[in-house]
Amino acid sequence: MKLILSICSCVLILGYGVTQNASRQFISLEQDDFGLKITVSDGQYLIRAYSDKIIETSFIPQGQKYIDSSHAVVATWLKQPFQLGQTSTGQQGAWMGDFWIWINKEPFKISYHYKDQYLTSEKEGYSIDSTHEKLSFNLTEDEVLFGGGARALGMNRRGYRLELYNKAHYGYEEHSELMNFTIPMVLSSKKYALHFDNTPIGFLDLDSKKDNTLRYETIGGRKTYQLIVGNSWKDLLSEYTFLTGRQPMPPRWALGNFASRFGYHSEREARDVVSRFKKDSIPLDAIIFDLYWFGDTIMGTMGNLEFHRSSFPEPEKMIRDFAEQNIKTILITEPFILTSSKKWQECVEKDLLSKDKFGNPFRYDFYFGNTALLDIYRPHVRDWFWTRYKDLRDIGVMGIWGDLGEPEVHPEELLHAGMPSNMVHNIYGHDWARLIYEGYKKDYSEERPFILMRSGFSGSQRFGMIPWSGDVNRTWGGLKSQMEIALQMGLQGMAYMHSDLGGFAGANDDPELYVRWLQYGVFQPIFRPHAQEEVASEPIFKDEKTKNLARKAIEMRYRLLPYNYSLAHENHVNGTPLMRPLFMEFEKEDYLSTSTYMWGDAFIVKAITDPLESNTMSFINLPISEQWCDMTTGSPVGANQHQMDGSNLKVVGEEADINHIPIYVRAGSFIPMSKRIMSTEEYDPKNVVIHFYYTNDLRESQGFWYEDDGVTTQAYEKGMYYKQFFTFSKKCGKKRIQIILDDGENNSVKAPKTQLKILNSSSSPRKVKINGKKIEFQYDQNNHYLIIDTRKYKFSYPLEISWR
Repeated sequence: MKLILSICSCVLILGYGVTQNASRQFISLEQDDFGLKITVSDGQYLIRAYSDKIIETSFIPQGQKYIDSSHAVVATWLKQPFQLGQTSTGQQGAWMGDFWIWINKEPFKISYHYKDQYLTSEKEGYSIDSTHEKLSFNLTEDEVLFGGGARALGMNRRGYRLELYNKAHYGYEEHSELMNFTIPMVLSSKKYALHFDNTPIGFLDLDSKKDNTLRYETIGGRKTYQLIVGNSWKDLLSEYTFLTGRQPMPPRWALGNFASRFGYHSEREARDVVSRFKKDSIPLDAIIFDLYWFGDTIMGTMGNLEFHRSSFPEPEKMIRDFAEQNIKTILITEPFILTSSKKWQECVEKDLLSKDKFGNPFRYDFYFGNTALLDIYRPHVRDWFWTRYKDLRDIGVMGIWGDLGEPEVHPEELLHAGMPSNMVHNIYGHDWARLIYEGYKKDYSEERPFILMRSGFSGSQRFGMIPWSGDVNRTWGGLKSQMEIALQMGLQGMAYMHSDLGGFAGANDDPELYVRWLQYGVFQPIFRPHAQEEVASEPIFKDEKTKNLARKAIEMRYRLLPYNYSLAHENHVNGTPLMRPLFMEFEKEDYLSTSTYMWGDAFIVKAITDPLESNTMSFINLPISEQWCDMTTGSPVGANQHQMDGSNLKVVGEEADINHIPIYVRAGSFIPMSKRIMSTEEYDPKNVVIHFYYTNDLRESQGFWYEDDGVTTQAYEKGMYYKQFFTFSKKCGKKRIQIILDDGENNSVKAPKTQLKILNSSSSPRKVKINGKKIEFQYDQNNHYLIIDTRKYKFSYPLEISWR
């Protein structure tokens, strides 16, 4: 052990050179049941662990009390996780597996290492000035930094001082430094994350002074951070979502197409929209009602929280009729109760509103009228608000849209349960989602909620929150930022971040932009066109060419439903996002790429974000470590189709075609695809075809397909699922696919045998066998694919399919 400590101390000395707060003196170090207590001259450190890859450090300044509550964390501390050691130079070491903490006594300093690699160290540690309490850390010069929530800054956010104050940015395009959803978290290209576990407003300074310093600044609260490490990016995200909670499986219908705009003024208009989707044979799963469901004007009606009967005379019947057509109804709600609303007097009498310093409802003006804000930090207010949602659910409403939850206007003087608004501003949306999630858990425990919101906090994913990127401008510049926002939020646990497809703000009518946005939307987590009503957001109102292209994109979305649902399962179990930056799948790739990204581990997608590309060439960077295939034909990318760009990428050029964006599939991928359906309710696993992307050079690969009933909460945990695992191997000319079935413990629906489509099969095989028995097969000589239909035969799992 002495040798190990000696080696590690050398790494420590070389790893950093900036000392901590010079006035801070080490006094003592002791162990307790949950970790370490370090007493210094101006306070005390508590160091805890949640796993062998997550360490939490809290500083309690002298004279202050330790705040032990967290809005983000759901994991629990390990008992006695650390071992102690000391070097010959007096440095104290504490380790847990491969994770090391080093405490230098004089001058005092704390630093962190993983597998002999220096990660970071406290620079000044805790400090305070006239405006903020701060925690500062050393950065190395080569680190690329991600995080801070939803922003449009470029993937590397180093160099910015980011405000932590959820705030809408109407009509943003390529650059936005402050948006609806801020998160006090930084991820480093060295595969560690620092999460500052504190809710009040503040700043996250990512080396804006160019002095290799990361600073967290806050107006008060906890001085607690978790340092999370991973052996890979997926491992890092798995640890982070273990810490803060994982996203529940959404209802399957959430992966379908939505009809939405700002907004449908009447029942007649909504019925007409649904009928047009049916008439035009465009798949549809839900319709979303914006502000007009509770008033015939957007001014003065917010807070009614009930249907406006003059324009919606029979809402219960309308919702039932839609449900019979497999269309779910989603309603917008807000936490603002206007003084002119029907609920104002009730809310005053029942003491439901946030207060001023005199104990009166805090009234103020904002865009929609004179208002107060529901004080969801008092239990009886949460109960009242949930009862409104329960009333809506009881008439058939299947989804909740929570809007303006930053809150959009939130005066500093306003008090929530006696707390200043700035102490809870950034968690208001988070706790609003919690309120709905817990209400469902209590009253509809077997049903998965759909909760659409644009503001939240670290860990909001565990409430099933589905966030969107706010009021993006309906321009090419608006489209350009959407991949970055979704990829960044996926790295921060919020895997369902998506955009208003087509763009929201402004009356720009650009059919090409609309088509390109929807084509990208096939490969984003939620498919939801939405916009201001001056230009229709729904494809049914577009010209025939645009409508047909939109239909083609939507149909592709539905064909990919079983693959996308399997991605949702992977996210639920491991925290892996659906949209992934290239570096998540290919460790050596560019950290800055945004328009080219991975959809799951099989698809590489290039969003087209420039109108000029529609008449020129479109280029996509493909990692050379893999073979890539055309999605439709399965044909591999040939040597004459690319040029080398450095050592890790090949640049593939193809003529930009308005019919599709560049999409390639990793060779060896197993992609379950559905036949054409008009809603997710028509989906039947028996009609799924497994597309296998074969190339002659392929030696082995694997994949999976997950299914459950699409509605029951925790179906996977209850054993109400089945999961098919696929492996491919090739040896001595014999090609073999093995299918292994995990059908859960309580699954009453048995997994269907599958039809297998092997693409890019250059010639017809001499014979095909299942479990050693020769079977019939189909081979298409013109398109070079092989069809093996296991449904015709009686075989038990595991299935072994072989051909020569």
